[in-house]
Amino acid sequence: MTSLVASTAGNASSAPVISTAFGLRIFTGLLGVLLAVLVSGFNENVTKVAMPDVRGAMGIGYDESTWLLAVYSATSISAMAFAPWCAATFSLRRFTLCAIGAFLLLGILCPFAPNVDVLLLLRTLQGFAGGALPPMLMSVALRFLPPGIRLYGLGSYALTATFGPSFGTPLSAWWVEYAGWQWAFWQIIPLGLLSMACVAWGLPQDPLRLERFKQFDWRGLLLGLPGLIMLVLALELGQRLNWFESPMISFFIVGGTALMVLFFINEWSHPLPFFKLQLLKIRNLAHALLTLGGVLFVLLAVIKIPSGYLTQVQGYRPLETAPVMLLVALPQLIALPLVVALCNLRWVDCRWVLAIGLALLALACGIGSQVTSIWNRENFYGVQAIQIIAQPMAVIPLLMLATGGLNPADGPFASAWFNTVKGFSAVAASSVLGVLTLNREHFHSTMLLDRLGNSPLVSTGTDLARRVHQQAVVLTSADLYLYMAALALLLIVLIPFGPTRIYAPGTPVGAVK
Repeated sequence: MTSLVASTAGNASSAPVISTAFGLRIFTGLLGVLLAVLVSGFNENVTKVAMPDVRGAMGIGYDESTWLLAVYSATSISAMAFAPWCAATFSLRRFTLCAIGAFLLLGILCPFAPNVDVLLLLRTLQGFAGGALPPMLMSVALRFLPPGIRLYGLGSYALTATFGPSFGTPLSAWWVEYAGWQWAFWQIIPLGLLSMACVAWGLPQDPLRLERFKQFDWRGLLLGLPGLIMLVLALELGQRLNWFESPMISFFIVGGTALMVLFFINEWSHPLPFFKLQLLKIRNLAHALLTLGGVLFVLLAVIKIPSGYLTQVQGYRPLETAPVMLLVALPQLIALPLVVALCNLRWVDCRWVLAIGLALLALACGIGSQVTSIWNRENFYGVQAIQIIAQPMAVIPLLMLATGGLNPADGPFASAWFNTVKGFSAVAASSVLGVLTLNREHFHSTMLLDRLGNSPLVSTGTDLARRVHQQAVVLTSADLYLYMAALALLLIVLIPFGPTRIYAPGTPVGAVK
């Protein structure tokens, strides 16, 4: 795959892009963008965990707090769709620095918000800034890294899907336990400033390309931005408001879907679109995007299931569940480069790597489905240990399939597709997982109470209700693990019918076979 340049199809007079040989400065710039993306993800996790403390300190009600979390997710995902166009227009370095700076400034201001409305505005704007960063990481890796090591750069992007979520939960617990509630917002400052310094020194400065505004897709922006926001808000708030029983959620779903349909119709024929629908004709990219949604579902579940079980059944505090998450997170720093090195071998078919990774995820979930009410933190270590190698083996091949064999001009479009699908799938998976959890808990609670009937019991009242709830959580956790195992196996079945053989960049055969 050739180097990615910040140009787009349909733009006849593109300005020249500065070519810079890979070296210490480019590596530093890539590291800076990676830190910024990880900090953005940590920020969302920390504020979720710390929200009860934030509510108490700022006098915020529960309903308002759900909106604070929802608007951040909605604007963050929406920004992923449009950030590649902005980076190509204003230059990657300039746009990344502005996004990081705005992200930090808004985070500093959040604890000083005089009321919930101001805080809601700050979090909305911060979501836009934070969501603009993940596409920049993929763009830097594709554009500046030479073919022989480009896959390692994409491996750094994979950290945002494997290391980031697993490490974010323990980090959240630490800030909540040992620091003031303000640091739920301020914990982004040290690494954020470091990332700005790395980006400023490491990435070259491209010229402005303001002539692209002559073909700016105003109709696409006015349709796609509110459409995405409405759909994400519906997914984030739907369960609390009972889905279609709420007129607002119904409006968000129907209106958001209609806007997105009109958005894609517009994108099909626009000369300089945000999304290039024609790219979905590429089998590898289409399969990677479809599989990505399923993989993110599984990865999210294997984080939430043990955390929820240990909290509700064994009474663990968030900090006490941290070792379970860290067991997966920290080894990723070693496992990811090893998987990249494996996929970089010409004789290794990344489709087999993907299949083995999914099979290992299914195995881990199958073992987890044996959970009982006496399991504690140590019982999950075996399940988590399998995921150390399974997670990168499921993600790295998808990055290869999504980016391999693309024309240079299609790079920004592929980045927009991959990052938007990644963000939206994570929210959709969280929503579906929440619905499944609630329904299965209700089902098992009902079945347990029916079986008890009029049987004589030693425990009654509150103690009985607690025991029934705990057992329902255990059975629900087992069900969810089985669902995830089945989903992982289903994704394996799709592999023979989807992607074609792709070789790592820099190998003698560098295209689809």
